[in-house]
Amino acid sequence: MSTSSDPLPMTPFPSAPGLIWGFDLGAEGARPTERCEEVGVGFRWLHLSLAHQGTASWINRLGSLPEDVKELLLAGDNHQRALVDEGVVGCVLHDFERDFEQRSTQIGAIRLALTPTMMITARLHPIRSADNVRNRLAHGRRIEEPSDALDLLVTTIAEGLSAEVRDLSGEVQSAEDAFLTDFNSPTARGLIAIRRRLAQLHRMLAGMSTVFRRLEEDEELPEPLIATVEKLSQRLQSLDADVEGVQRQLRQLREEIDTQVDQRTNQNLYILSIMTALLLPATFVTGLFGMNTGGLPWARSPHGTFLATLLAFGVAGMTYVLLRWMGFMRR
Repeated sequence: MSTSSDPLPMTPFPSAPGLIWGFDLGAEGARPTERCEEVGVGFRWLHLSLAHQGTASWINRLGSLPEDVKELLLAGDNHQRALVDEGVVGCVLHDFERDFEQRSTQIGAIRLALTPTMMITARLHPIRSADNVRNRLAHGRRIEEPSDALDLLVTTIAEGLSAEVRDLSGEVQSAEDAFLTDFNSPTARGLIAIRRRLAQLHRMLAGMSTVFRRLEEDEELPEPLIATVEKLSQRLQSLDADVEGVQRQLRQLREEIDTQVDQRTNQNLYILSIMTALLLPATFVTGLFGMNTGGLPWARSPHGTFLATLLAFGVAGMTYVLLRWMGFMRR
């Protein structure tokens, strides 16, 4: 049985795959199915768990899948890539894993094999887009051709990532407003989480864009899929450009924050330098009169302390006038 929290009920049989959900698709709509064998009429979408022991053996027995596509579905690495072999399209795409308790930041892989009669998607850990695809199919989304299935899957992934981009863009704008109003102004360290999330999105989208550009250039790509692949490639590139735009906005905000911090540091150092310059002569005077040596001025005068203090302030005042005359006090 599948490890998913909401798998479709299945009739167990030897070497059956870990079916999470399945649909028979056509003009009349989507019908849930528990059958995993290949069909000759209509289009079937099966979503499998790679954690199930029977999935690998079932995939290896499929006669409609070339060996390279089977290897791609069962490979241990999660590198995004695509191939076309004997008219069958295989891809590894990235999406965020499903976390029912909190917003997940873990990137997972969903693998697909697309034939003229079947879409097979497989994952090791729960993937967010797979649940969204299932909900759309269950609520009447029509899939009549293989290109429709590919479009639905990639569009669902892209919409999820687009929502992430909008949320992060809103966070950057809120931080920028706080910085401009100087109310609860953000710090560069406080923006690290946004920067990390944007970097994740950029890597995912850049990888997917590369995958679909290569599919566009593959001469073996079935003709019915060409228009869909071109459309998806353009959409992914546009979404990646949006991520780069938010990254530029964030980079500019961080530079402004760093500039403000540098200005405050320089201002503090300037004030400290002025105070040091003003007090240095006075410190010399008080140090001079603090020596236990004979012949000090006003040593026996009843007003000696007052005169020494007056001298210290006088020297500090002369230093202040000198600094203003030299332009150090004009800021």
